[in-house]
Amino acid sequence: MGSHAQTLPLDPLPDAIATLCDEVEESLESGLLPARVFNDPEVHRLELERLFARSWVYIGHESEIPAPGDYVLRYVAEDPFIFVRDEAGEVRLLFDACRHRGTQICRADKGNTSHFRCPYHGWTYANNGDLVGMPAAREVYGGLDRSQWGLIQAPKLERLHGLYFACLDESAPPLDEFLGDMKYYLDMSFGYVGDLEVVGDPHRWILGGNWKTTAENSMADDYHVTFLHRSMVQLGLLPDGGDYFKACHHISPGNGHGVSFEFSGPDARVNFGYPDDVAAAFGRNGLDPQQADLARRCHGGGANVFPNLAILFLQLSPTLGDDAPTAFTSLRLWQPHGPDKIEMWNWVLVPKGSSDEFKQQSYRAAMATFSPGGVFEQDDSIAWRSITRTAGTTFARRIGFQFNYQMGDQVGAVETVADWPGPGHVTSHAYEETLHRMLYRRWLDFMRNEDYPPSWTDPRVVVREH
Repeated sequence: MGSHAQTLPLDPLPDAIATLCDEVEESLESGLLPARVFNDPEVHRLELERLFARSWVYIGHESEIPAPGDYVLRYVAEDPFIFVRDEAGEVRLLFDACRHRGTQICRADKGNTSHFRCPYHGWTYANNGDLVGMPAAREVYGGLDRSQWGLIQAPKLERLHGLYFACLDESAPPLDEFLGDMKYYLDMSFGYVGDLEVVGDPHRWILGGNWKTTAENSMADDYHVTFLHRSMVQLGLLPDGGDYFKACHHISPGNGHGVSFEFSGPDARVNFGYPDDVAAAFGRNGLDPQQADLARRCHGGGANVFPNLAILFLQLSPTLGDDAPTAFTSLRLWQPHGPDKIEMWNWVLVPKGSSDEFKQQSYRAAMATFSPGGVFEQDDSIAWRSITRTAGTTFARRIGFQFNYQMGDQVGAVETVADWPGPGHVTSHAYEETLHRMLYRRWLDFMRNEDYPPSWTDPRVVVREH
């Protein structure tokens, strides 16, 4: 079904970028980071090749392609793929390129079809990727073995709680190994909440910035909330608590992933903020008692699956009126479009068994806060664009400008939670930057290693092979 291709070895890392990686490693030891990594064309090119083409990247949710023939057009960084359920019901990820001349064959963002036909010369493929037709086939392709010329399939595609991830490197470890201890927290949240479905189509828009800034922000930058989003506090969309976000714990499960969730005491049942009638169906998905207890006590927060998948479990009000905060789940993919531009993808998910009324309220809350017109989005995008602009200036490069990531273990007070019931390195509050530093250590692993980089679970002990 379709065809498989073997990826070629990576070229050696250019000397200039190898030197930059050495600078990054040395700087991180003291909680600093060269600004250049956020806006450099050569860094971006190598990220596409060495990081995005080898990491497990989020593709889509199973509810987006429920029936045979359903498809949506998706991307791994800047490369197009067709995410499709074939006639036999199997989910596939096919490189969107005709095997004849490479023309894009999928001409719509979504649809339902049994076949894809190239608009250039008419080569036709079944939705499982097989080449099934060519104009004048007998006269000009009598000896062609069609089984060798199907659409190229992504080397790896795996499902977790309805979420599909792909990897373009056949030498990569399975998804579970890539996630490491992050899987514990994905099971804790998605496994506890249970069956989710996507509402509508993902929203997409272009904004200025670098994908790494958005990834670190979504998983661990609680520090900015009550300042950059101060207007949200003044409008009553956020609690006016000063150190409110110190209530969150930062959890570093290794491999560059990160979680920033808030938990209540041992007797609480907050269920990610979902109302009791919706939460009544939660917790029936094979969690161990420890995970289920953490999930019951979890208010939610943000997380990032390395490299660029942000996950939000939040409760916010959709209006400035009397509407109570409503829980919603959002997936956000930061797709790089060059070193200083991002295409933002945003999915809203709701529990399948919830009422239509609640689904609508949840969707409204998500759209009012985290969407192209969301009130939080407007603040964040200004800061991200400005950071990337600074990183690309001539003066910043000439003086070796560095950004400060010293909060917490390096500068300030933060304690490790020694009796945490789950895995990972866990801090007593969220005003610290351990997760940021771990993100860039994993970035280094992928940039430096020509073989697939080794995994690590203890974020304080990073083992690399050069």
